[in-house]
Amino acid sequence: MAGKPPAHDPVQDAPRVGAPQHAAAGLTAVAQSLRIAQRQMGVTRTALTLLKVNQEDGFDCPGCAWPEPGKRHRAEFCENGAKAVAEEATLRRVTPEFFARHPVADLARRSGYWLGQQGRLTEPMYLPQGADSYQPVPWDRAFEIIADELRALDGPDEAVFYTSGRTSNEAAFLYQLFAREFGTNNLPDCSNMCHESSGSALTETLGVGKGSVLLEDLYQADLIIVAGQNPGTNHPRMLSALEKAKESGARIVTVNPLPEAGLERFKNPQNAKGLAAGGTALSDLFLHIRLGGDQALFRALNALLIEADDSAPGTVLDRDFIDRYTHGYEEFAAAARAVDREETRTATGLPDESVDELLRMVLEARSVVVCWAMGLTQHKHAVPTIREVVNFLLLRGNVGRPGAGVCPVRGHSNVQGDRTMGIFERPAPAFLDALEREFGFAPPREHGYDVVRAIRALRDGDAKVFLAMGGNFVAASPDTLVTEAAMRRARLTVHVSTKLNRSHVVTGARALILPTLGRTEKDVQAGGAQFVTVEDSMGMVHASRGSLALSSPHLLSEPAIVCRLARAVLGPDSVVPWEAMAADYDRVRDAVSRVVPGFEDFNTKVRAPGGFTLPHGPRDSRTFPTATGKANFTAAPIEYPRVPQGRLLLQTLRSHDQYNTTIYGLDDRYRGIKDGRRVVLIHPDDGRDLGFADGTYADLVAEWTDGAERRAEGFRVVHYPTARGCAAAYYPETNVLVPLDHTADTSNTPASKSVVIRLEPTAVPGAPATRRP
Repeated sequence: MAGKPPAHDPVQDAPRVGAPQHAAAGLTAVAQSLRIAQRQMGVTRTALTLLKVNQEDGFDCPGCAWPEPGKRHRAEFCENGAKAVAEEATLRRVTPEFFARHPVADLARRSGYWLGQQGRLTEPMYLPQGADSYQPVPWDRAFEIIADELRALDGPDEAVFYTSGRTSNEAAFLYQLFAREFGTNNLPDCSNMCHESSGSALTETLGVGKGSVLLEDLYQADLIIVAGQNPGTNHPRMLSALEKAKESGARIVTVNPLPEAGLERFKNPQNAKGLAAGGTALSDLFLHIRLGGDQALFRALNALLIEADDSAPGTVLDRDFIDRYTHGYEEFAAAARAVDREETRTATGLPDESVDELLRMVLEARSVVVCWAMGLTQHKHAVPTIREVVNFLLLRGNVGRPGAGVCPVRGHSNVQGDRTMGIFERPAPAFLDALEREFGFAPPREHGYDVVRAIRALRDGDAKVFLAMGGNFVAASPDTLVTEAAMRRARLTVHVSTKLNRSHVVTGARALILPTLGRTEKDVQAGGAQFVTVEDSMGMVHASRGSLALSSPHLLSEPAIVCRLARAVLGPDSVVPWEAMAADYDRVRDAVSRVVPGFEDFNTKVRAPGGFTLPHGPRDSRTFPTATGKANFTAAPIEYPRVPQGRLLLQTLRSHDQYNTTIYGLDDRYRGIKDGRRVVLIHPDDGRDLGFADGTYADLVAEWTDGAERRAEGFRVVHYPTARGCAAAYYPETNVLVPLDHTADTSNTPASKSVVIRLEPTAVPGAPATRRP
């Protein structure tokens, strides 16, 4: 059975709105997964493919980075994972004839949803300078075009090498190796836009920029705090782990400006209770916090813990842990004792009773895990916020023992592995030293561009060639108009991709699209059948093996693309054995084992069932490789967004039919949104105060201290149980509102969760303009 043809581009975005749901998954998720999979892949291909997702002899889901349990279900995937697999294993094809029918100007008018629905790219395509349409180009000629442009630069730092999290460990290692032998550390990646704040804070406080927990720790925890995260949509398999933790006696606290269906109740589609009964209620306490108030909440909680220990010394804080393993406690404690309870109420919007209830639950818990995602990392004060979370855990010794620790939940499969493999614009000297020993060339030492700095460099003409290994850079980046203008200034833009996206139609003077294998496909090279590896959000490394035939005979694997490109650019004098590593990925892993700590004997360990766990000093032995040699308390001033009267604080977020910038459909089932994406969720009382009834339409206008305004037009106002004074709308449609320079301190992550906006009345689509009374 063939897949159905792709959907037509919607004529208009006309959302219909119903009541939000209060439970996630269940039979509806199963039905939706199968419906989308069969529409894209057909019945037989659906069965063959989905049963291989996240299996030991199968492939790692190209969606989120949540780890697999030790005992895996035969259907070890979620609804959004099924959507991701279906779009990669689709029967739809984008051929040269498609590009002949659709000039770039036509594609640029299409929605991201429409572009993604067209199917898999089949051949390398080239857009010459001044041409209207992409045209097919042989692989050797494509590499020659890139090599000529790179060699013509005034210096290697005029090139930018971007990486998406979907890239395998092997491809990522080869890609950074190529960039550094070429002579630059310009290696921005999607981490710069999401969890860079986590890495910055954790490296400073614990010495390791990764989470410290494993799945077993969730199962052993007494209390799990989930802050600024929506696992029901973004990491659905996490709900299974939370359900298991509840069954083991854990209590769960949710901290979020929006109530999220998955954290209210989970109907596990893998068991009878979830399919036929009511499922499992997950949250024991919901803190309806204002956007950006998390640092103030954790500081207030820490102050209460210190006060309680002052009243009964030695009964609340783990003084032995603090004395033996931490630094800076007294300075931090002084700052905590100075907490202003009124300021806490203002910053968080929470009543004292809610904070006191959280304190009671903390005091009753021996072991605590804190999980978080973009709701904490994408604020100007994101790094101090996460450092405050670490302070909270250190006070009671909740790092380095079972059932306790930090759990930043990464959003994209292998985004953590890419960083481990060296995709970083600010590499550690020890990593560069190891590269030099292994390969015999001197890597550059000067720091390179992150995402925001890369866009500035392209905008200002300091960077002239942009290469992307996966991803959708244009749609994912902030300040859409500035980003698009910057990309158009490039001399050449190159994207290694599986499907069409917005970045392919916002091009430099010349552009290339290089089609690559997906995770689902067999990878056979000169050395025989190959596999790749990935690292999940908890530091587990395992193999991924595709089983489907290639979507096109013209595809190359990502490692093959990098190696052939490196040889074309660097020539015969390169000291790296590119052809040997492209032929046999074991050669790549052997090099990794000598360069990256924790990967010793890589080829042997990754062939064991389930792979292996990377070492983590704070977790494994309470050793902290920080500047002080201990875990560091910090005492940053309390920060939170100030919102003028008559304005709202906007966060950008995903819909349920979305993964990062990939749009699977136009519904957000859990929030009650159907057939549209241009919606803005506001509290009913804010709607009344501002004069915007439910169902009216508004432009979103972002205001900045420099007087500049940015506008996103035509959003349906939806009255929704958000925190007062807060609003929410989907990205990438609202990325236009986020200035390039509106970033988190230290990490430089775009602060997409704290955008001050006003609403202006606008016309209902298809109707005469209406004005607010």
